[in-house]
Amino acid sequence: MTVFGFQDEGVATLEDGLYVVEGRLQDPLFFDRMVRFVRASMRGWAWSLENVDAAVGVIMERAPKGATTIDHQRHMLEIVGDLLATESWRLDPADYDRTVSILLKSPSNPIITKKPGDAWTHRITDAVDSR
Repeated sequence: MTVFGFQDEGVATLEDGLYVVEGRLQDPLFFDRMVRFVRASMRGWAWSLENVDAAVGVIMERAPKGATTIDHQRHMLEIVGDLLATESWRLDPADYDRTVSILLKSPSNPIITKKPGDAWTHRITDAVDSR
């Protein structure tokens, strides 16, 4: 088997993220709710990384039988830990630009037909950092 890393091949696209309709960010209550959600998520990840056995136990209790393994969940926590140890949990504009480029260039059926304008912001993560 040969494993091809999408990042190594220059075709990695963004996956997980927090997506909201731009206008909603103008609502101070919604904005505050998103800041609190991201902060709570980060605390949850921090707890999981400090309590790996307990975190994996929670996942295994709720996962459908046979859907995952303890070893796989431990591995996934290690990967998340590596991401959270850097600024990688924040959107890298270069990753966004690469994703847009890839989606525009799809040869048979482009996923998007024009570059989105102002499609991302660090306002939420900046607020998480500053409070």
